[in-house]
Amino acid sequence: MRHKIFTIILLAFSSVALSQTLKIGDKAPEIIQISITGEEFKLSSLQGQMVLIDFWASWCVPCRKENPHLIEAYNKYKDTEFKVGNGFTVVSISLDNKKDKWKEAVEKDELLWPYHISDLKGWLNTAATTYKISSVPTNFLIDGNGTIIAINLRGANVEKKLKKYKKGFF
Repeated sequence: MRHKIFTIILLAFSSVALSQTLKIGDKAPEIIQISITGEEFKLSSLQGQMVLIDFWASWCVPCRKENPHLIEAYNKYKDTEFKVGNGFTVVSISLDNKKDKWKEAVEKDELLWPYHISDLKGWLNTAATTYKISSVPTNFLIDGNGTIIAINLRGANVEKKLKKYKKGFF
C-alpha cells in the first residue's frame, strides 16, 4: 500500500514538471472516455462548437465553487454563434475513483450539460495524463476547430473570453 501511495505521489510531482505543456494555439488532443450514462464519448464529436474541457473532481472544493460560474456561462452561451464555432458546451472530466460520488456531485451541483466523462482512475485518468493535469480545477477552452484558445479560466473570465469570440463582437 505504501508503495502504491508513493508511486501516485511521485507521478503527481513529476507531472508538475511537465504540466501545461499544452499551450494556446495547440490542437486539443483527442479524448475518448465513458460518459456518466455508460456511453463512449469522443471530444472530436463536438467539432464545430466552442468547448470548455474542465478537469475536476467531486472532492475538490475549489472545483465545486467554480461550477456555478460554468453553469452561468453554459446557460448564456450554449446557443451562441461564435467566430469559430456554433454553440458552447462543457466537457466535465472527473478525476474521481467512485462513480457514486461523481454522479452525486453532478446532480447536486446541477451540471446541466450532457458531457460528463471519466475512466474512474483518479489522477491516473487517461485524459488527465494526456493533458498533463497536475491540479484541479484546470480547464482548456477550444474553438470549433479544436484549437486551444484559453487555459485555466476562472469565475467570470469564462464568460469574458466567450464574449470576445462571439460573432459580431469586435
